[in-house]
Amino acid sequence: MKAITKYWFLEGFNLFKKLGMLNMMKICEILEMDNIEKGQLIKLSDEHTNSIFFLKKGSVKIVNARNNTVKYVVKRGNIFGELALYDKKVATEEVAYALEDCIICYIKSEQMEGLMVKHKSLKNGILKVYGLRIKKLERRLYDLLYKDSPTRIKEFIIDYIDEFGEPNEKGQLVAKNLLSHKEIANLTNTSRQTVSNILSTMRKEGLISYDIDSISINTLPEDQVDN
Repeated sequence: MKAITKYWFLEGFNLFKKLGMLNMMKICEILEMDNIEKGQLIKLSDEHTNSIFFLKKGSVKIVNARNNTVKYVVKRGNIFGELALYDKKVATEEVAYALEDCIICYIKSEQMEGLMVKHKSLKNGILKVYGLRIKKLERRLYDLLYKDSPTRIKEFIIDYIDEFGEPNEKGQLVAKNLLSHKEIANLTNTSRQTVSNILSTMRKEGLISYDIDSISINTLPEDQVDN
C-alpha cells in the first residue's frame, strides 16, 4: 500500500494532527493496512498480536473472549487494541468483530511505544483514549450500583445515538442499528427481554424510532434536554 494512501488514512485522526506531514509519512512506512468485511473476526492475537489499530471506516465491537460479552463499541476515527501498550497478556483476551465493512491500519505496540517516546502529543493522545475508556467503565459500574435497568437501557440508547448518529435532512440524529438486543443487554447488565421491552416502550412513547437498519431520537426526556 502506497504511503500517500496511508497518509490519507491517518489524516482524519486527531491523534496525529500535531505531528506534521513529514512525521506522519514516516509513520506510514511502518503501518499495515487491511479491509475487513462485516462480521469478520479481528483477533487481537495471532498475526495481530500486540497491535494498535486505527479505524478509518466502519465500526467494530470489542468482545471479552473468555465469556463472549461485548465490552464497548468503536466508531471510525478512533483506535482500539491500545491495551497492548499497558498489559499485553490481558490484551490477548479481547477480540474485535467488524459490525460493518471496515478499513483499518495497525502497528505493533513496540513500534507505537517508540513513537510515543519521540512525540509527546501522541503519547498524551493515547493516554487520553485509555483514560476515556476507563471513565466509561467506571460509569457503567456506577450505573449498575445506583440505577435501575430501565434507566440504564434508556441512557445507553440515547448515548449510543448521540455518539454514532449522523444528522438527516431534518436535523434528526440517526444511527445505524449495529447492536443486537442481547449485546445491548451485555453493555447495560440487563436481560435481552428487558431491552426489548424498554425499546418497545420508548418507541410507543415517541422517544425513538427504529427498525432493522437504524435507530433515531425523536424527543429527549425533559430531564436530559439540558445535559
